[in-house]
Amino acid sequence: MAVFLALYLGTGIWYEYIHPIEGQMGFYIMSVVVAFSIALAVALAQNRGLNFEQKIHICAQGIGDDNITIMLFIFLLAGAFGGIAKQAGGAVSTANLLLDILPESFAVPGLFLIACLISMAMGTSVGTITVLVPIAAEVSLNGGFSMPLCVGTVVGGAMFGDNLSMISDTTIAATKTQGVEMRDKFRVNIRIALPAALATLAILIAVSLTGRAASVGEYEYNLLQALPYFVTLAAALLGVNVFLVLGLGIVLFLLAGAVTGSLTYITAFTAMGDGTTGMFETMIVTILVASIGALIRENGGFAAILHFIRTHFSGKRGGMLGIAMLTALMDIATANNTVAIVMAAPIAREISRDYGIEPEQTASLLDTCSCIAQGIIPYGAQLLIAASLSGLSSISILPFLFYPCLLAVCVLVSIVRSKDHA
Repeated sequence: MAVFLALYLGTGIWYEYIHPIEGQMGFYIMSVVVAFSIALAVALAQNRGLNFEQKIHICAQGIGDDNITIMLFIFLLAGAFGGIAKQAGGAVSTANLLLDILPESFAVPGLFLIACLISMAMGTSVGTITVLVPIAAEVSLNGGFSMPLCVGTVVGGAMFGDNLSMISDTTIAATKTQGVEMRDKFRVNIRIALPAALATLAILIAVSLTGRAASVGEYEYNLLQALPYFVTLAAALLGVNVFLVLGLGIVLFLLAGAVTGSLTYITAFTAMGDGTTGMFETMIVTILVASIGALIRENGGFAAILHFIRTHFSGKRGGMLGIAMLTALMDIATANNTVAIVMAAPIAREISRDYGIEPEQTASLLDTCSCIAQGIIPYGAQLLIAASLSGLSSISILPFLFYPCLLAVCVLVSIVRSKDHA
């Protein structure tokens, strides 16, 4: 893991802040797949007590875990869903529908609510930011509000939805690695995320009173194209199996696209193919991390980390704090919340067993703490894309990321209030 961090984090910092290359994001120069592949080679070279074939068998056992297999299949289906939804015009129509009913005097808080809903429906914070940041720029200009404020509002709402969405890759990774149902994790998660969102909304309402009414313009939408998102969101909240939810969403978008003419046979299946292809890096990283994790466990790495946590943290609250810190540090190191969850998950599962932490609480901590870190690191994809689309620097947006900071406070409060019976 030290080799991975030196390669990936070191290269990213060097080319992002020390010797930046014009037109390139420093943290995307070193491929995360390449960095993990080199780290896996180092792991395979360790422990002379095992031969190469035995190490490969250990990797195969890690990859073949039931939860890893389910996660990979869900990633494929989620990719197809995202591809068909985008091609059918679902994301744009959903955003425009919500913008059409947005009161002009409620522009900034409304941006936050819309970002929350769209991100929950789409299951992607980056996609939400891409759709809404140009609109946030318009709100800033028309209402006299700070551009970083409006952009930071969208980023915060996008992280709220990504954290709670039933079809987000972070939710999939957090629940499947801990062996819990998504609806159970959602129930725990919403008790932490909702207070932070309400507090953020209150701050934004207070801020909006200082500006003038902001016209967001006229936006065209098709209700039929937006409807599948709301149906899949409702089905997911009702606890329908995630495979059925994603399958239903794909079918509904196919029908909506066929009726409205936004899809043809060729564009529909091309979009689904592009969507699944877009998930390949996440799937490859999952396989590599599962392999590395299995070798780290065999070589005593997990035992060493657990010993450190047992030495410095006591009781259930201490275990929860250990999981929270581990996940956040993994995300800061990798700048990818899904990768951070997959990396931290096996150790978190061991901690939860040792400290009597419910699996759904562990899944919630993994997802929430990775989203907190991902929402505030200036070199993460979310802030880099938001900065690029708005013409700002990612650093200038940081003071206006109210939601991730309030979410961190709510996580700490939830840990302190948990019953420490372990």
